[in-house]
Amino acid sequence: MRYSLKKIAEIVGATLIGESDIEISGISTLADADGNQISYAVSDKYINSLSNTKAGAVILPNKLKEYCPTNALIVDDAYLAFAKITHQFKRYNSPVNDSSFKAMIDSSASIEDVTIGPSCIIGKNVTIGKNTIIDPNCVIEDEVSIGENSYIGANVTILRESQLGKRCTIFPGAVIGSEGFGNARDEQKNWQSIAHLGRVCIGDDVSIGANTTIDRGTIDDTVIYNGVKIDNLVQIAHNVIIGENTAIAAMTGIAGTTTIGKRCMIGGMVGIVGHLTITDDVIVNATSTVNRSITKPGIYTGFFPLMTHSGWKKAGMWLIKLDKITKILNIKLNKLK
Repeated sequence: MRYSLKKIAEIVGATLIGESDIEISGISTLADADGNQISYAVSDKYINSLSNTKAGAVILPNKLKEYCPTNALIVDDAYLAFAKITHQFKRYNSPVNDSSFKAMIDSSASIEDVTIGPSCIIGKNVTIGKNTIIDPNCVIEDEVSIGENSYIGANVTILRESQLGKRCTIFPGAVIGSEGFGNARDEQKNWQSIAHLGRVCIGDDVSIGANTTIDRGTIDDTVIYNGVKIDNLVQIAHNVIIGENTAIAAMTGIAGTTTIGKRCMIGGMVGIVGHLTITDDVIVNATSTVNRSITKPGIYTGFFPLMTHSGWKKAGMWLIKLDKITKILNIKLNKLK
């Protein structure tokens, strides 16, 4: 794929300084890019690399244009512009045409202009929107709906009645709609599993990372709203609700019936206890444990126990000084003897 700088400027909404007809065939770092590639710089710390780049063009904010020795695409937010242009150069695998590994597609499925890889299994009454790509070895069970322009990576399993919106991206190995972790003890103290009868409902423009699992609801649905971004190896339990444009980093676990608001940012390896509510615009720092509801927007860190980030910093300073404080107290106590 090749794009003229004029076209790229239109895509990212940039002001072009330089030659509009130059064609770009890829993206690389400032240090490694050649004349056929585009790169980006977001802040002053890139000045040295920017000054020496051999890239065909660089996306950057206006304050860095004086350091750019090549064609420049001036934008307000260089990182956002970079994010937009990466999708223009993304390559998808072409399914292998091998008659011995054809996809098994039920005759009741509604599939139009969809690319389906080998060894996929498509169940009854499945609806898949146009221009969607299904990579090899996927299992899509009965009554599933997938919106148009979506991408389903290899070895993804989407279980019965799950609903996915438009332009969703599901990376390899993810499991959508599996049974939730619900069990009840009987009189003999043995565990009896609870059947989960709800669905998983996912909105538009949602991204779900590799090997992430999202459980179906017990009775009501597990709901992921529009624009949510979920990293790899995340566990989302039954009846969880995640608000629009929230981002969740890798290895986070969210227990059942917890509601997370809009525009939240959950760091890596965060553990969130069940039956909590987290309001809109909350940031939870990596490896925190969230064991109570959060009712006010802000930055939170919780190792012992969850508190506001500013409170955590104060407590942390006291922890660092405890040894010195103990020594001073011991000296004073000894003088009193």
